[in-house]
Amino acid sequence: GARSLPYNRKMANRFLRLPLTFRQELLLEDAEHCLSVKWPEHFNRRDYSGKWSSIALRSASGEISDIMSVPGQSEYRDTALLSECPYFRTVVDGLHCVKETVRLPRLEAGSVIHEHRDPGASYADGFFRLHVPITSNAETRFLVDGETLAMQPGECWYVDFGLTHSVNNGGKTDRIHLTIDGLRNSWTDELFARAGYDFEEEARSKSMDEDTLRRVVETLRSRGTETDLRLADELKRSEKERAEHVML
Repeated sequence: GARSLPYNRKMANRFLRLPLTFRQELLLEDAEHCLSVKWPEHFNRRDYSGKWSSIALRSASGEISDIMSVPGQSEYRDTALLSECPYFRTVVDGLHCVKETVRLPRLEAGSVIHEHRDPGASYADGFFRLHVPITSNAETRFLVDGETLAMQPGECWYVDFGLTHSVNNGGKTDRIHLTIDGLRNSWTDELFARAGYDFEEEARSKSMDEDTLRRVVETLRSRGTETDLRLADELKRSEKERAEHVML
């Protein structure tokens, strides 16, 4: 019979907890080592109140103070700090895709990141940003598209930061996350599929480029269920019809 879905399909791709879990004590060890150097404050003062700083483990320039994500940058380099953090290195190397910036953002107690959007920061755009919480507290409120995310230390989350989001650290301890920016490929498609990413909704919401379509179809066919195989065929057919319509 029809599959009953416990969620609204249109809301399914806003955020996902990925099937990856990391050891908090090892994350903390590396984070504490990084606290020995100066962390630059975030460059966009309009986006926050209080103290929000960050340090780079991987950046466009290879410098630890370079915390900017640079759209269109073709190469990113590990900073010297990453080589001093063995567990962070393990986490980053375990993601089999192109990595862009890798940072440690710290939102200090009582500080707020105001509601804003980061255009182009959606998996459907071929890009993703992962958050691995290291330290947090029960009074921190992370809102995405009006919904609170209760991220726990050691978990790994994808969030579509193209949606409105904000963070309020109402606790008495700092909030430090490991964030990783990466580029989508067939390996990440499979990872996101295991987390429940809705490829059908993505296909309905925008026309995919040829490479993305191929990866999505391959992922669906590799899963091999009757529903997935049917959807793969539908995607190929609908994209072909769309292309033919454009040529008319």
